[in-house]
Amino acid sequence: MDEQRGTPDDAPFDDSLEAAPSASGATPGVGRIVLAATPIGNVGDASARLIELLGTSDIVAAEDTRRLHRLVTSLGVEVTGRVISYHEHNEVAKTGELLDHVRAGKTILMVSDAGMPAVSDPGFRLVEGAVAAGLTVTAVPGPSAVLTALALSGLPTDRFCFEGFLPRKSGDRNSRLADLADERRTMVFFEAPHRLEVMLRALHERFGSDRRAAVCRELTKTYEEVIRGSLRELLEWAENNEVRGEIAVVVGGAPEQEPGKPEDHVAAVNELISQGIRLKEAVAAVAEDARVSKRELYSAVLAAR
Repeated sequence: MDEQRGTPDDAPFDDSLEAAPSASGATPGVGRIVLAATPIGNVGDASARLIELLGTSDIVAAEDTRRLHRLVTSLGVEVTGRVISYHEHNEVAKTGELLDHVRAGKTILMVSDAGMPAVSDPGFRLVEGAVAAGLTVTAVPGPSAVLTALALSGLPTDRFCFEGFLPRKSGDRNSRLADLADERRTMVFFEAPHRLEVMLRALHERFGSDRRAAVCRELTKTYEEVIRGSLRELLEWAENNEVRGEIAVVVGGAPEQEPGKPEDHVAAVNELISQGIRLKEAVAAVAEDARVSKRELYSAVLAAR
């Protein structure tokens, strides 16, 4: 996992990055939606484009207008456009109104409480509606709790998936984790601090005590903390500490399973044959699932008769 990827020395330099005349880059009279990432903790991570758009957009759609007020106050920005509250409880009703503003040529800046809108935050319905209507949607990239936690976890980053919050009900949570038990990619979750112990216990039971993981707390903030270890060690830590703050949990993927010997899978082939499946088809199905040679498995089935 330590392989370094870079640009070869003899590769041509890519100078395609543009210095736009303004952060918004808006065309007069042409409306659009701009999804803008906001700081996940440290206000100093706000981009220059975000700052300009906060002061120039026609409408700012915010997940929480109080948090927006705190952000712009910290940044010393004056919002000149109209501020609209847009969150999970009103986004169905508000989406049509916002799309009408885009059709009328307005620039709408969409911000969530932290990070990128539409990623475990309001914004997806707005993007979905804009795409369906053929309206312009773009983004101002920036802070991401998902990528920050992944990068700091010490776990493989070449392939990963984001699973958001696990279901609160134990039955639904166990069902989700059962589906993820064989997931080979690194997994990133969000969790509330008061439910972290319950979550880690469920992960421990479903994934095994030795699975590597990391609990990332208060990322980019003063008391940032990353606890790395096995699920058993992390569960013991959570049981003995009062955990506070924003939490992201990163879990290593399932280890590669040894394929075993062809002889170990003869019974599975015979089970399929008893269900009316032809020998060659049964061998092919079992061999693919067990990752063994079809030829060797076929020979093993014949030898066992």
